[in-house]
Amino acid sequence: MHSTTPTDIVFIHGMWCTPAALAPLAEFFRVRGYRCHLPSLRFHDQTQPPAAALGTTSLLDYAADLEALIRSLPQPPVLIGHSMGGLLAQILCARGLGRQAVLLAPASPAGIHALSPSVIRSFAGVMARWGFWKKANRLSPAAARYALFNGLPAAQADAAIEAMCYESGRAAFEIGFWLLDARHASAVDAAAVTQPLLVISGAQDHITPAAVHKRIAARYAQAEYRCYAGHAHWLMAEPGWEKIAGDIAGWLEKAEER
Repeated sequence: MHSTTPTDIVFIHGMWCTPAALAPLAEFFRVRGYRCHLPSLRFHDQTQPPAAALGTTSLLDYAADLEALIRSLPQPPVLIGHSMGGLLAQILCARGLGRQAVLLAPASPAGIHALSPSVIRSFAGVMARWGFWKKANRLSPAAARYALFNGLPAAQADAAIEAMCYESGRAAFEIGFWLLDARHASAVDAAAVTQPLLVISGAQDHITPAAVHKRIAARYAQAEYRCYAGHAHWLMAEPGWEKIAGDIAGWLEKAEER
């Protein structure tokens, strides 16, 4: 970075996790001179039991909390969002917030059909519960290993499963069943997104396959897409994640120079 004022980065975590999932990535950038922020999405500061209101918490609630944080900063920050956090970053960019955004294995906005056999298998346990759209949920260990942590060594996957928290059924509904969502919570006005974007996927991602990420990147004329072989969904912690982090750092440097 060439400015004497540190650039802010807001890291936005995804479903079933806390900001701790992105802490190593944030530390990578902190030692490189960035001022890093690791907000917790609403009701994601505890592993159990879930808050009663979590089940009906909307993507719009998450976005409102993040918008308040971003507007409190002295300058527009870089947004780095993982999974659902990547979708929230797109929503925030469409509101004119953020200078650049990095979308790590992002969830898809309304209009992109993301269902595939691996996606259905990933969410089957959640969607099988009647009324899932208004209940807090958490993946079973077996589902989590398949959907989220298939790129992690077994012991690391065990620790990640232990650290999982509950997630909003409403948010899952808004992403997966956007056609039925009257509030269009996962909709993103692509024309309003003018910031440079970097979309990153792992070739072995089960819960949001690389083909979906490629379609997300294609929505934005200014987006760059990169797919990493040997990686899956947990891009910020899988073996070799430092290479991805270094590539992000290089991309941010170039984006600042444009």
